[in-house]
Amino acid sequence: MTVTTWLSLVLVCMIGAMSPGPSLAVVLKHSLNGSLKNGMLAAISHGIGVGLYAAASLLGLGGLMMQFPNVYQALVYLGAAYLAFLGIKILTTESTKTNLNVTSRSESPIKAIQDGFAIAFLNPKLAIFFLALFSQFIDPDSMTITIGIIMCLTVFIIDTGWYMIVAIVTEISKSRFGFTNYNPWLDKVLGIVFVGLAIRVVVTV
Repeated sequence: MTVTTWLSLVLVCMIGAMSPGPSLAVVLKHSLNGSLKNGMLAAISHGIGVGLYAAASLLGLGGLMMQFPNVYQALVYLGAAYLAFLGIKILTTESTKTNLNVTSRSESPIKAIQDGFAIAFLNPKLAIFFLALFSQFIDPDSMTITIGIIMCLTVFIIDTGWYMIVAIVTEISKSRFGFTNYNPWLDKVLGIVFVGLAIRVVVTV
Protein backbone atom coordinates (compact mmCIF):
# COMPACT_ATOMS: atom_id res chain seq x y z
CA MET A 1 0.00 0.00 0.00
CA THR A 2 1.44 3.33 -1.09
CA VAL A 3 1.36 6.46 1.06
CA THR A 4 -1.06 8.10 -1.39
CA THR A 5 -3.45 5.15 -1.14
CA TRP A 6 -3.23 5.17 2.65
CA LEU A 7 -3.93 8.91 2.80
CA SER A 8 -6.99 8.38 0.60
CA LEU A 9 -8.17 5.69 3.04
CA VAL A 10 -7.59 8.08 5.95
CA LEU A 11 -9.67 10.81 4.28
CA VAL A 12 -12.62 8.50 3.60
CA CYS A 13 -12.49 7.11 7.16
CA MET A 14 -12.45 10.63 8.59
CA ILE A 15 -15.51 11.61 6.57
CA GLY A 16 -17.29 8.43 7.68
CA ALA A 17 -16.42 8.93 11.35
CA MET A 18 -17.54 12.57 11.34
CA SER A 19 -20.94 11.83 9.80
CA PRO A 20 -23.66 12.46 12.43
CA GLY A 21 -25.57 9.40 13.55
CA PRO A 22 -26.30 7.02 16.45
CA SER A 23 -22.63 6.74 17.39
CA LEU A 24 -22.33 10.49 17.89
CA ALA A 25 -25.51 10.49 19.96
CA VAL A 26 -24.19 7.77 22.27
CA VAL A 27 -20.86 9.51 22.89
CA LEU A 28 -22.67 12.81 23.51
CA LYS A 29 -25.04 11.08 25.92
CA HIS A 30 -22.24 9.79 28.10
CA SER A 31 -20.25 13.01 27.79
CA LEU A 32 -23.14 15.36 28.59
CA ASN A 33 -24.85 13.31 31.29
CA GLY A 34 -21.69 11.77 32.63
CA SER A 35 -18.03 12.62 32.69
CA LEU A 36 -15.14 13.06 30.31
CA LYS A 37 -13.93 9.61 31.38
CA ASN A 38 -17.21 7.98 30.37
CA GLY A 39 -17.26 9.82 27.08
CA MET A 40 -13.71 8.67 26.35
CA LEU A 41 -14.52 5.07 27.29
CA ALA A 42 -17.54 5.12 24.98
CA ALA A 43 -15.28 6.47 22.20
CA ILE A 44 -12.66 3.75 22.74
CA SER A 45 -15.16 0.89 22.90
CA HIS A 46 -16.90 2.22 19.77
CA GLY A 47 -13.54 2.35 18.00
CA ILE A 48 -12.89 -1.26 18.98
CA GLY A 49 -16.27 -2.29 17.58
CA VAL A 50 -15.63 -0.46 14.32
CA GLY A 51 -12.11 -1.92 14.11
CA LEU A 52 -13.50 -5.43 14.56
CA TYR A 53 -15.95 -4.85 11.72
CA ALA A 54 -13.09 -3.62 9.56
CA ALA A 55 -11.11 -6.78 10.31
CA ALA A 56 -14.16 -8.98 9.77
CA SER A 57 -14.82 -7.31 6.42
CA LEU A 58 -11.29 -8.16 5.31
CA LEU A 59 -12.04 -11.76 6.27
CA GLY A 60 -15.19 -11.77 4.16
CA LEU A 61 -17.96 -10.92 6.63
CA GLY A 62 -19.32 -8.16 4.41
CA GLY A 63 -19.72 -10.55 1.50
CA LEU A 64 -21.29 -13.14 3.78
CA MET A 65 -23.89 -10.64 4.97
CA MET A 66 -24.77 -9.77 1.40
CA GLN A 67 -25.33 -13.47 0.71
CA PHE A 68 -27.53 -13.83 3.80
CA PRO A 69 -29.65 -10.65 3.92
CA ASN A 70 -31.81 -12.05 6.71
CA VAL A 71 -28.83 -12.02 9.09
CA TYR A 72 -28.00 -8.49 8.02
CA GLN A 73 -31.55 -7.27 8.56
CA ALA A 74 -31.77 -9.00 11.94
CA LEU A 75 -28.71 -7.10 13.15
CA VAL A 76 -30.09 -3.83 11.77
CA TYR A 77 -33.35 -4.32 13.68
CA LEU A 78 -31.47 -5.25 16.84
CA GLY A 79 -29.50 -2.03 16.51
CA ALA A 80 -32.70 -0.03 16.06
CA ALA A 81 -34.25 -1.77 19.06
CA TYR A 82 -31.21 -0.90 21.17
CA LEU A 83 -31.45 2.76 20.15
CA ALA A 84 -35.15 2.79 20.95
CA PHE A 85 -34.44 1.16 24.32
CA LEU A 86 -31.89 3.85 25.19
CA GLY A 87 -34.29 6.60 24.14
CA ILE A 88 -37.30 5.22 26.02
CA LYS A 89 -35.16 4.62 29.10
CA ILE A 90 -34.05 8.26 29.07
CA LEU A 91 -37.60 9.55 28.51
CA THR A 92 -39.16 7.42 31.25
CA THR A 93 -36.49 8.02 33.90
CA GLU A 94 -37.70 10.51 36.45
CA SER A 95 -35.38 12.72 38.48
CA THR A 96 -36.35 13.98 41.90
CA LYS A 97 -33.37 16.28 42.28
CA THR A 98 -32.79 19.08 39.82
CA ASN A 99 -29.63 20.44 41.34
CA LEU A 100 -27.50 17.36 41.14
CA ASN A 101 -24.14 17.85 39.55
CA VAL A 102 -23.90 16.10 36.19
CA THR A 103 -20.85 14.08 37.18
CA SER A 104 -22.58 12.72 40.29
CA ARG A 105 -25.38 11.14 38.24
CA SER A 106 -23.25 9.65 35.53
CA GLU A 107 -23.75 6.05 34.60
CA SER A 108 -21.04 3.56 35.35
CA PRO A 109 -17.97 3.33 33.11
CA ILE A 110 -19.08 -0.22 32.24
CA LYS A 111 -22.34 1.17 30.82
CA ALA A 112 -20.40 3.67 28.71
CA ILE A 113 -18.20 0.88 27.35
CA GLN A 114 -21.24 -1.30 26.69
CA ASP A 115 -23.17 1.40 24.83
CA GLY A 116 -20.16 2.47 22.76
CA PHE A 117 -19.38 -1.07 21.64
CA ALA A 118 -23.01 -2.12 21.15
CA ILE A 119 -23.88 0.82 18.90
CA ALA A 120 -21.01 -0.21 16.61
CA PHE A 121 -21.52 -3.97 16.84
CA LEU A 122 -25.26 -3.69 16.12
CA ASN A 123 -24.60 -1.70 12.96
CA PRO A 124 -23.95 -4.28 10.21
CA LYS A 125 -23.90 -1.46 7.67
CA LEU A 126 -20.31 -1.01 8.79
CA ALA A 127 -19.41 -4.39 7.35
CA ILE A 128 -20.89 -3.45 3.98
CA PHE A 129 -19.24 -0.04 4.15
CA PHE A 130 -15.80 -1.50 4.79
CA LEU A 131 -16.30 -4.17 2.15
CA ALA A 132 -16.99 -1.45 -0.43
CA LEU A 133 -14.27 0.81 0.96
CA PHE A 134 -11.48 -1.73 1.15
CA SER A 135 -12.23 -3.05 -2.31
CA GLN A 136 -11.21 0.36 -3.65
CA PHE A 137 -7.87 0.39 -1.86
CA ILE A 138 -6.53 -3.16 -1.93
CA ASP A 139 -5.48 -5.65 -4.55
CA PRO A 140 -6.39 -9.19 -3.42
CA ASP A 141 -3.22 -10.50 -5.04
CA SER A 142 -0.98 -8.18 -3.03
CA MET A 143 -2.92 -8.29 0.25
CA THR A 144 -0.77 -9.21 3.24
CA ILE A 145 -1.34 -9.49 6.99
CA THR A 146 0.72 -6.34 7.50
CA ILE A 147 -1.45 -4.32 5.11
CA GLY A 148 -4.59 -5.68 6.80
CA ILE A 149 -3.31 -4.67 10.24
CA ILE A 150 -2.40 -1.19 9.00
CA MET A 151 -5.88 -0.71 7.52
CA CYS A 152 -7.68 -1.90 10.66
CA LEU A 153 -5.49 0.21 12.94
CA THR A 154 -6.13 3.22 10.71
CA VAL A 155 -9.87 2.71 11.05
CA PHE A 156 -9.64 2.23 14.82
CA ILE A 157 -7.40 5.25 15.47
CA ILE A 158 -9.44 7.64 13.32
CA ASP A 159 -12.80 6.54 14.74
CA THR A 160 -11.59 6.56 18.35
CA GLY A 161 -9.71 9.82 17.89
CA TRP A 162 -12.72 11.63 16.45
CA TYR A 163 -15.09 10.59 19.23
CA MET A 164 -12.47 11.39 21.87
CA ILE A 165 -12.37 14.90 20.40
CA VAL A 166 -16.18 15.00 20.64
CA ALA A 167 -15.99 13.97 24.31
CA ILE A 168 -13.32 16.57 25.09
CA VAL A 169 -15.15 19.40 23.30
CA THR A 170 -18.37 18.43 25.08
CA GLU A 171 -16.62 18.53 28.46
CA ILE A 172 -15.14 21.95 27.70
CA SER A 173 -18.55 23.22 26.55
CA LYS A 174 -20.19 21.97 29.75
CA SER A 175 -17.83 24.06 31.85
CA ARG A 176 -17.75 27.06 29.54
CA PHE A 177 -21.51 27.42 29.12
CA GLY A 178 -22.50 26.33 32.60
CA PHE A 179 -23.96 22.89 31.79
CA THR A 180 -23.01 21.68 35.25
CA ASN A 181 -26.48 21.17 36.71
CA TYR A 182 -28.91 18.49 35.73
CA ASN A 183 -31.23 19.64 32.96
CA PRO A 184 -34.29 17.39 32.48
CA TRP A 185 -35.05 19.01 29.11
CA LEU A 186 -31.63 18.01 27.81
CA ASP A 187 -32.41 14.42 28.75
CA LYS A 188 -35.75 14.61 26.93
CA VAL A 189 -34.06 15.91 23.80
CA LEU A 190 -31.51 13.08 23.92
CA GLY A 191 -34.29 10.54 24.40
CA ILE A 192 -36.23 11.88 21.42
CA VAL A 193 -33.04 11.84 19.31
CA PHE A 194 -32.45 8.17 20.11
CA VAL A 195 -36.02 7.17 19.29
CA GLY A 196 -35.87 9.22 16.09
CA LEU A 197 -32.62 7.53 15.06
CA ALA A 198 -34.17 4.12 15.72
CA ILE A 199 -37.10 4.97 13.46
CA ARG A 200 -34.75 6.25 10.76
CA VAL A 201 -32.72 3.03 10.89
CA VAL A 202 -35.84 0.91 10.39
CA VAL A 203 -37.24 3.12 7.62
CA THR A 204 -33.98 3.15 5.66
CA VAL A 205 -33.31 -0.61 5.82
